[in-house]
Amino acid sequence: MNQEISRRRTFAIISHPDAGKTTLTEKLLLFGGQIQVAGAVKSNKIKKTATSDWMEIEKQRGISVTTSVMEFDYLPDDAPAGDTPYKINILDTPGHQDFAEDTFRTLTAVDSAIIVVDGAKGVEVQTRKLMTVCRMRNTPVIIFINKMDREGKDPFDLLDELEEELQINVRPLSWPINKGASFKGVYNIYEEQLNLFTPDKQKLTEKIAVDINAPGELEANVGEDDAEKLREDLELVDGVYPEFDVNDYLSANIAPVFFGSALNNFGVKELLDCFVKIAPSPRPTKAEEREVNPEEAKFSGFIFKITANIDPNHRSCIAFCKVCSGKFVRNAPYLHVRSGKNLRFSSPTQFMAQRKETIDEAWPGDIVGLPDNGVFKIGDTLTEGEVMHFRGLPSFSPEMFKYIENADPMKTKQLQKGIDQLMDEGVAQLFVNQFNGRKIIGTVGQLQFEVIQYRLENEYNAKCRWEPISLYKACWIECEPGYESELEEFKKRKYQYMAKDRDDRDVFLADSGYVLSMAQQDFKHIRFHFTSEF
Repeated sequence: MNQEISRRRTFAIISHPDAGKTTLTEKLLLFGGQIQVAGAVKSNKIKKTATSDWMEIEKQRGISVTTSVMEFDYLPDDAPAGDTPYKINILDTPGHQDFAEDTFRTLTAVDSAIIVVDGAKGVEVQTRKLMTVCRMRNTPVIIFINKMDREGKDPFDLLDELEEELQINVRPLSWPINKGASFKGVYNIYEEQLNLFTPDKQKLTEKIAVDINAPGELEANVGEDDAEKLREDLELVDGVYPEFDVNDYLSANIAPVFFGSALNNFGVKELLDCFVKIAPSPRPTKAEEREVNPEEAKFSGFIFKITANIDPNHRSCIAFCKVCSGKFVRNAPYLHVRSGKNLRFSSPTQFMAQRKETIDEAWPGDIVGLPDNGVFKIGDTLTEGEVMHFRGLPSFSPEMFKYIENADPMKTKQLQKGIDQLMDEGVAQLFVNQFNGRKIIGTVGQLQFEVIQYRLENEYNAKCRWEPISLYKACWIECEPGYESELEEFKKRKYQYMAKDRDDRDVFLADSGYVLSMAQQDFKHIRFHFTSEF
């Protein structure tokens, strides 16, 4: 069991949109032997699309709107013969801010993260937000500075920006030789090897073992000027940045930095080879009752994501379960803590984007897909009998609201089913207004409304239309013990702004910031919550 746990690496790839995250995922799959040709993620002329972007709307728009889960085995070239390969579980997350909630939840299911930063644009807004979530959870991060083959910022300036904006110490483990049109490659500080750049989207770059202190050896490969500059840069790197210590990285105090070009397959293998050696194997998970260690004999896990229609032909929902401890076995009975029922799973699956295969067992760190016919909610816990609750899977208060109306009365049933399944995914939230009974969808961004409308039409054959509603914030309300009459008074007074969520909890739909602050002042014994986890 210990060997199975120690060989697993479960991580998320996160970044601002367009920094090259999905391209990087694609290249990692190429090295893992999962795909023979990398999809042209951005090119519209080529009909291939990224393996991890499998929804129709993702292929059309060239963006990721949902987290994809992929797994493969990988053994670095320099591993001793007979070594067991590492088991890699990648979660490719959406970069677009409208889908940030999916990414925040995904970060609860990983042991480490790779942050992709665009070498020309540097640290962007979404990267900052995601790093905040990593800091809150003490998640170790590695930073990959992408697009070095384009004109961009000076590497030292980028490192300063990373430290300042992401509030973490950094240590380069590779160093670029020039950038843009004159980019010649990187020197791999971690392996002390030179990697020369040849732009090729499919092939791997060869490594050259170079003694940078031997006279003439470096010059023969990169020319005199660049050789001199590289030596100066490396001297400066050693002088400014602390020696790399794996324990500092594992305790999230320092972030190793790599440079490369994901599109041209450059610097990615170096990143992967170093990553599998230093990244953490599955770590303990905090439950409300206690801390759960991966080495424990009994199985436990939690649902961090639900995806509807992974196979549109079967209208199937899949719940993604992160295994936290013990061994998951197909067909064994497991306690669904929230309902108190025992469930068996005859066809648990593991994924390569939407290609999936049935598995018989899974270990801590693995992500298992469980068929879901409506029994799961995000945050549900499965165990071998122990009652415990994993925490940290909040739903945030939406910032945009619209009434959802049926545009085709003949398809009422399909619309209802579609709304139910899409809300289970957590992409948006459904509230029913108690005053007029109308359904309100709340999201964190405009694009989610388009995605919902598109998916209802294309996956459920149902049409909806949106109608405007002017609201400021949705907050879940509850009263302090003994003040139930004050809660009833509040609900009476705000009757037309009261709604119920899908769990039948009271939600106050404030139409302005002023109204909300006045309500908080006037009703001192009512608590207003802006996340649904309380």
